[in-house]
Amino acid sequence: MSKLAIDGGKPVRERKDFLVFGTPKIGEEEIAGVVDSMRRRWIGTGPKVGEFEQAFGAYKGSPYSVAVNSCTAALHLSILSLGIGPGDEVITTPMTFCSTVNSILHAGAKPVLADCDPVTFNIDPEKVGRKITKRTKAILPVHFAGHSCDMDALMRLARKHKLRIIEDCAHALETEYKGRKAGTFGDLGCFSFYATKNLTTAEGGMVTTTKKALADRIKRLALHGMSKDAWKRYSDSGYVHYDVVDLGYKYNMTDLQAAIGLPQLRALEENWKRRRLIWSRFQEAFFDLAVDLPAEAPAQERHAYHLYTPLIHKKFKRSRDWVLNALTAENIGAGVHYRALCDHPYYQKTLGWKRRDFPIAADIGDRTLSLPLSPAMIDKDVEDVITAFRKVMKA
Repeated sequence: MSKLAIDGGKPVRERKDFLVFGTPKIGEEEIAGVVDSMRRRWIGTGPKVGEFEQAFGAYKGSPYSVAVNSCTAALHLSILSLGIGPGDEVITTPMTFCSTVNSILHAGAKPVLADCDPVTFNIDPEKVGRKITKRTKAILPVHFAGHSCDMDALMRLARKHKLRIIEDCAHALETEYKGRKAGTFGDLGCFSFYATKNLTTAEGGMVTTTKKALADRIKRLALHGMSKDAWKRYSDSGYVHYDVVDLGYKYNMTDLQAAIGLPQLRALEENWKRRRLIWSRFQEAFFDLAVDLPAEAPAQERHAYHLYTPLIHKKFKRSRDWVLNALTAENIGAGVHYRALCDHPYYQKTLGWKRRDFPIAADIGDRTLSLPLSPAMIDKDVEDVITAFRKVMKA
């Protein structure tokens, strides 16, 4: 094995060819769609947003879909639409992005953490059950990396204790559990279209629900609480006055974003197959390294293959962060998803969260890293990741 680039050796890739983590696959259709919106001069919330909502709802089998400007907005509005606020508690996982708990806090409620499963990194339903109190109003499971949560167990808890379920599906666009799509189990499903996601609109999100009243309220809250959006007010059907009927936010999606999302949605299955192929290649290539490989999905699930997250063995002589720096020196971009929420100073100070209270999430957060996994990667990119990771882990 050649000398590591971090120690002065030759890197696997040239600096000018640095492999950026999470690079999206953008084609001519996306570019043409944005140009079309620009030429039509309708760049705010308009007809393409409506078309995108309908197409996404059809893909998910959801009767109502509301497009917003981020998954954070989707989560925040979902919590508010259920009437959850000060004095209420929402149970979620410590192994997630900060927006999950920030959305609960922004609604005025209290996030309560239940530790995760050491294999799937998803929230552990048994531990959720121990955290339910008379103040608990909802469970907010996160389908980590595209791996479905145990929705049967979580739905049983929700029915038993009369709780709401809000699914964080930021990683789980294509995920299925026992033939049902993620985001269709609970009251609301929340999706992310950030630049690194399986479907991107650069920034963006979506809420799905079977309840018209929830969809209508979320749509109002997403645009200042107004009764009519800009498309309805300014379209060729004539001006329509609006009323402010709720205290809302500026969370709407634009036609420029939807113009990217529509062809992305049409290419979703093809891109999923490419990510599955890359995932399988990684599983074959890394079986003998000092890592725990990501869990495969059981037969009853469909994995979205959003992230590839090996865990560095405790017996490995170097830290996870050293591995990250060594990969960077080889000109391979990598990420961390995630450090446990209990490790962040803000939550330690304001909520009193401690590592010892969430030992599984804390351990995962110390040892996990994410390797590039994108349909934009060509075969050479994949092989360069394999060569670099093996080089670093075998040094």
